[in-house]
Amino acid sequence: QVQLVESGGGVVQPGESLRLSCAASGFTFSHHAMSWFRQAPGKGLEWVASIGIGDIDVTHYANFAKGRFTISADYTNDTLYLQMTNLKVRDTGVYVCAVGKDNLTARGQGTQVTVTL
Repeated sequence: QVQLVESGGGVVQPGESLRLSCAASGFTFSHHAMSWFRQAPGKGLEWVASIGIGDIDVTHYANFAKGRFTISADYTNDTLYLQMTNLKVRDTGVYVCAVGKDNLTARGQGTQVTVTL
């Protein structure tokens, strides 16, 4: 059974940083592209970043994430990370990790990130 459990969210001020984690189990982690998405209040799911498309080290970012967010994966411990720096109020939302990018085969419940003055 595929399980994705996110953690690391919290309440921060603009300009601060957070590191999100996603513990994966129930599938061969290194064989799949993994992604982070986010959902702001009242809005749909928005893609943030992906890793492992074509090669395990290849990363892709949404424009708003470039230069501020870093996606990485620990293939020994089957854990996906999202390091977020210089957070902005508009980054507020539930951050979800998922298997895949365009066709998601599984997703977690998410972790709340709130950026507030």
